[in-house]
Amino acid sequence: MKILSIYGLLFILVFANSISQADDFETGRIQPGSAHPRYWQYHCKPVLLLGGTKDDNLFQIADVEEHLDLLVSVGGNYIRCVMSGRDEGNVWPFAQDDDGQYDLTRFNAEYWNRFDRLLKLTHERQIIVQIEVWAFHDFFDQYGTWGANPWHPANNVNYTPELSRLKKAYSTANNVHHDFFFTVPKLNDNQIMLEYQQRFADRLLESTLRYDHVLYCMTNEIHPLYPPEWGWYWADHIRRQASEEGKRVETSEMYWQTDLKHSRHRQSIDHPETYTFFEASQNSALKGQQSWENLQHVWHALAEHPRPINHTKIYGANTGRGWEGSDDNATARFWRNIIGGSASSRFHRPSSGLGLSAVAQTHIRSMRMLTSELDLVRCVPDSESLLLSDREPDEAYLTRVDGRQYAVYFPNGGSARLDLSAAQGSFTLKWLDVANSRWEEPQTIEAGQRVVLTSPGKGHWGAFLLRRKPGALH
Repeated sequence: MKILSIYGLLFILVFANSISQADDFETGRIQPGSAHPRYWQYHCKPVLLLGGTKDDNLFQIADVEEHLDLLVSVGGNYIRCVMSGRDEGNVWPFAQDDDGQYDLTRFNAEYWNRFDRLLKLTHERQIIVQIEVWAFHDFFDQYGTWGANPWHPANNVNYTPELSRLKKAYSTANNVHHDFFFTVPKLNDNQIMLEYQQRFADRLLESTLRYDHVLYCMTNEIHPLYPPEWGWYWADHIRRQASEEGKRVETSEMYWQTDLKHSRHRQSIDHPETYTFFEASQNSALKGQQSWENLQHVWHALAEHPRPINHTKIYGANTGRGWEGSDDNATARFWRNIIGGSASSRFHRPSSGLGLSAVAQTHIRSMRMLTSELDLVRCVPDSESLLLSDREPDEAYLTRVDGRQYAVYFPNGGSARLDLSAAQGSFTLKWLDVANSRWEEPQTIEAGQRVVLTSPGKGHWGAFLLRRKPGALH
């Protein structure tokens, strides 16, 4: 009986410890904030996600550790991870036979070892990883990858074109949908293909569910041809698989439409039970005032079920193809996102983005300088710039904690009048020289009036106003 009691006690202790570890995982994981659900919380503390990397599938690059260290050194803590295999030097997720044919029932150890290493390195550095499960552009001919993709029926031993219902060629230009993205039960109910897709998704989860720092986006830029049931199915599948292991995860979808006011985005906004954060990256194809207004449209549309708004890619670079805009367009988008109430902002990879270039590093560093002083999670963006007068379109943007803190961003210098007539007391005004990551000497201004804010120069500037405590020395 004593032996049984000892074993029983050991069982209870082990069981209790496992419950405690599960609780720790749940409370510490990346999730919408318990007090401020528009922002992320990690290890039970609010966290703003900022990033920029030279590639979108960093697990496939050789110098990943050094690159992550550089990101952390400038204040970055957020990467995008597309489960892609199409770039030079990449490997695919499935095992390959001697004759070159892939077997979708066997996995390529090298691919998953690389991925596991990325998860380990990012977890050690507290870098949040936002995964895109389905690499949409890996499946089309104009990107040169469908013909080499293991999912192509000519490239694997698992199915024929007839069984899979997959065609030899697909192009986004011919307005014909790719059958790979119609397999789920509420669409084509292609059980043959779905089984292999589930194998891949479950192998992904085998790696990620061990960690607390992973976010899940279903697809990269899913196009208008594809009904929302595709993303809904995979979000439900991932959440269900996580639940079976006693875990919760956060899910979203990235739609192709650049106009956040488009009805397509309601398929995310109106489904908080499926998409627990909103992915707004495509808004960065827009410039200036329009980009701000569309973001504010979503910010208000989420009011009934507040959730984080993420921007896992920001387009724009002088090296781009033209449509993305310039370096200045990219950096202005980066700032408008955060001033506009978003929970993350990350520069897209070159050549369509700034990656982790010197310019990107400077802006990440400067953003940390501002948000280390600003009580961001309590801020409310001035969506219609009602507190800013004498302002030209795209000249200045404001977020604030009324009566306490105000942050005004100027994309290219300028002047605007800030309405402090409802506030009381004195404020300290500091100007942030964004391009040089440097604070200017503080000034004192009095509330109860409209205050003119004139940037000290051209380029990117931030004005931070903090109410002084009564009796504080000037």
